[in-house]
Amino acid sequence: MDPVAFRLPFIGIPIYWYGVIVVACILVGAYVATIEAKRRGQNPDHIWNGLILVIIFGLIGARLYHVISSPQGIVRGFDYYLQHPVEIFMIRQGGLGIFGAVAGGILAIFVYARWQKLDFLTWLDIAAPSLALGQAIGRWGNFFNQELYGYPTSVSWGIPIDLRHRLPQFASLPESTRFHPTFLYESMWNFLVFLTLIYVARKHGDRLLKGDVFLLWCILYPLGRFLVEFQRPDAWMLGPMAAAQVVSLLIMLAAAAILVYRHRFRPGQAEPVETGGATA
Repeated sequence: MDPVAFRLPFIGIPIYWYGVIVVACILVGAYVATIEAKRRGQNPDHIWNGLILVIIFGLIGARLYHVISSPQGIVRGFDYYLQHPVEIFMIRQGGLGIFGAVAGGILAIFVYARWQKLDFLTWLDIAAPSLALGQAIGRWGNFFNQELYGYPTSVSWGIPIDLRHRLPQFASLPESTRFHPTFLYESMWNFLVFLTLIYVARKHGDRLLKGDVFLLWCILYPLGRFLVEFQRPDAWMLGPMAAAQVVSLLIMLAAAAILVYRHRFRPGQAEPVETGGATA
């Protein structure tokens, strides 16, 4: 697949499929969030009003996470960026991290909620399913870029990778070699996370506390990411484990501990979630 979707008329600037898909996942995620906001009796206009702030903070967080967490990056690592700080801003060269994007998005929601005097945890819960759905869609950008693939395989769903897009350790393999579609595994997992969060929020809302849906994302997505990293030959390693696996474990453990503490030891310290009468 050609990673370039089209070029702008007259000026010839390329528009990449990856960017098109990212924009699509943002818009679809925002729309789904408006449905969830209505169901909870909240004003859906806050989704569109706060979206620009979330995008800006998320983009900054995603880029900083990539720069800081890649001391031995495939092309550019932390040492490289220290020597060439201007290139930190060159996002078109690639390099964004989802954990940083989520951290930036959380900060944006917090700032917007304080500004508009909204309940921060309620809006985190509204955003969580959309986040998972957006991730499921966004991973298909890796397909067009021929990236985020796994090890060589003989399974029927293996995908070809052009020689110029292969990692150095696979460059000498035959052109007919197929690879695990790691991006697809994570996309499918994220879609299951989306369905799970929607189901839990709707069927068990009377048993949830504000923030529980987001905490559930903090358990389910990192679990899938931890497993997917075993099919990431380009993973940044921290000793025997990939950096993303270490971060995933820390997030899972922290979220699980908070859930247990809230429901087992301090169940009366948070108000149950409120749901409106609107349906999706």
